Amino acid sequence: MSFQTTPGWLAFHPSPSQPQFRLPPGAVDAHCHVFGPGAQFPFAPERKYTPCDASCEQLFALRDRLGFARNVIVQATCHGSDNRALVDALQRSGGRARGVATVKRGVTDGELEAMHAAGVRGARFNFVRRLVDFTPKDELLEIAQRIAPLGWHVVVYFEAVDLPQLTDFFTALPTTVVVDHMGRPDVASGVDGPEFALFLALLREHPNIWSKVSCPERLSATGPPARDGERSAYRDVLPFARRIVETFPDRVLWGTDWPHPNLKDHMPDDGLLVDFVPHIAATPELQRRLLVDNPMRLYWPEEWPPRGD
Repeated sequence: MSFQTTPGWLAFHPSPSQPQFRLPPGAVDAHCHVFGPGAQFPFAPERKYTPCDASCEQLFALRDRLGFARNVIVQATCHGSDNRALVDALQRSGGRARGVATVKRGVTDGELEAMHAAGVRGARFNFVRRLVDFTPKDELLEIAQRIAPLGWHVVVYFEAVDLPQLTDFFTALPTTVVVDHMGRPDVASGVDGPEFALFLALLREHPNIWSKVSCPERLSATGPPARDGERSAYRDVLPFARRIVETFPDRVLWGTDWPHPNLKDHMPDDGLLVDFVPHIAATPELQRRLLVDNPMRLYWPEEWPPRGD
């Protein structure tokens, strides 16, 4: 089966640069995706976009090039609740990947157990209207209650303007809750603006809520470096990510977001994205928590802490 990509679709960077920042041993890329390949894993009929193929083999090659040890693969909205491409990638990873699936109300206990055996450790609830149609909250709460006994968590994706209407729901969930991309703050409003203050209050008041400090390329108004060789990209996002990392060091995750779906103006260099990390996690201790300790205890708790610690 062949698929025509969405007009204007930007393919992922063909040859990302080698990062100058050396990742700590055991680092985890805690937010990335696989697309298809469409001939093997067809895209969902209800999808809002059609991407290029981005296989697990390409993802694992990027993992090795950048210096990561493991991946957390998040189900892409273009595949809907058909998690076969995700499960296939997990099974091919040799235990070096865990997954976050999309789960609907009709899922059976046997299907949940099979996904768990493959390495799924969370379910994603998407509240971004341009990407999916909202699932009723009562259905999502039912799903959360079913996955909680497996030790899974919930990942939520929303935009900052919608947080006031979602807070009560998020705080009622019976699991750890991981927020994608800092809740997509409007960086033009400033790090001390009211929207970001509301998000920080949510984290402060609810210790089961975590945040990914990923995707500066989606949030930035200034964009990537203007000159070849400049490594400090997306400067206007730095204060937001740094504030979260320094305030909640044990509840933060970071990932590349490869292959960067739905970007409209530029495709980031994944090597530059890795070089973003020391600007938001300034010390080796913060870098280790962000990239190793936190993702390991959330996704590989059976291996954490290592023996001897």
